Amino acid sequence: MTTTSDERARRASLRDICDNGAGRDSTDKATGKDPHRWKVLGVGVAANGSFAAALTGLPATAVSMRADYGLAATDLGLVIGAMGLGVAVSELLWGMLTDRWGDRKVLLTGLGLTGLVLALMALLLSPVPGRIPSTTFLAGAFLLVGMIGGSLNGSSGRAVMAWFGEGERGFAMSVRQMALPAGGAAGALILPPLADGVGFQGVYGTLAALCLATTGFVWLWVSEPSVMAATMPAGTASQMSGKGPLRNGQVWKTVFGVGALCIPQVAVVTFAAIFLNDVGHLGTAAVSASIVAIQLGAAVVRVWSGHFTDRRRNRRPFLKACALLTAIVYCVLAGFVAIDTALPESGGALVAAVVVALVAGGIVASSWHGIAFTELASIAGIAHTGTALGLGNTFAFGAYFLAPLAIPHVLERANWSGVWLAAAVAALAAFVLFPKATPAAVR
Repeated sequence: MTTTSDERARRASLRDICDNGAGRDSTDKATGKDPHRWKVLGVGVAANGSFAAALTGLPATAVSMRADYGLAATDLGLVIGAMGLGVAVSELLWGMLTDRWGDRKVLLTGLGLTGLVLALMALLLSPVPGRIPSTTFLAGAFLLVGMIGGSLNGSSGRAVMAWFGEGERGFAMSVRQMALPAGGAAGALILPPLADGVGFQGVYGTLAALCLATTGFVWLWVSEPSVMAATMPAGTASQMSGKGPLRNGQVWKTVFGVGALCIPQVAVVTFAAIFLNDVGHLGTAAVSASIVAIQLGAAVVRVWSGHFTDRRRNRRPFLKACALLTAIVYCVLAGFVAIDTALPESGGALVAAVVVALVAGGIVASSWHGIAFTELASIAGIAHTGTALGLGNTFAFGAYFLAPLAIPHVLERANWSGVWLAAAVAALAAFVLFPKATPAAVR
């Protein structure tokens, strides 16, 4: 009886700890049944969405940014791409630190410092009468935001992978990745009118407030990953013959594919506003609506794709199908633009077709992220999830930096049809790079 009483007391103590947010029952977490996992997922969505509002929302202000800061096309590409470069050079380090320090510490540090830098940009780097900040300082600030904000991807992803079981991970990671287009849609909807109405002080100040508010939710709800990782099923901490992610060929093929398939997505995200303004002659409202449609459509498809691949256990075939479909849609878009260029009096129907093709291409090219990062984490195992996700995001945001730099040069030599054809070629490269499905890889 004494042993039974002690056991009951121990279980009651564990339940008390669970209620206070400091720990959870191992069996519940291992099976993915602990309801707290939804709070962790919600925090991951909020953290990614806060950063995405800056990462994707700021390029939506490109027309105002070009005018207010007096930027040439190449300077605009440098400034916008600098944030992606910041993420690319810092992601792997942040991922490794997440595996070592834990999700909570990295999320708190990243969100808090990102909010602080954006607040300083509102005060010091907003164009006002008599003072136009230099391109160098502006690009440096964007680079710094990217370097700090890069902490959020791997840390939030590792938390989600630890809290959700295998049958839910594709869905959970896709919901987390949904925050990127959803946050981007919110940024594209809110930031351009703010830039037009109150200037970039309002733009940067709004983003700072969003990041700082999300920091509070991290403080309240995110548990230490050492508690969460202890609940994972035996064998998941070391997979693929014990290889670390940096020595795993399947990981490298996947991250190269991720980088390639990010190029068509980035082309839309960073230059859709300029393209629609210059080619379609659309105003701010129509441009914002088109970008919001892309981001919201991508958010919905990401959630659907996670649920779909969890049920079918077909993540690798799904990735290859997305890459191939992206290439096809971008070829169609390039064809429409070529016709519009050859027939300048073609009318509104062709412009509408161009906009529809652009939106469709943007959605398809943004629909696969949750699946790719779930596959990466599954290959690497929970003990190396932060590092694997950091490596994947290094390639993803490397594309975010390089594509905006390359697009103006392609545009100068081959017009917008050449830009979209180049994006289609990158998607075909991803189709070749993504690993083939094998019986062992079907999850």
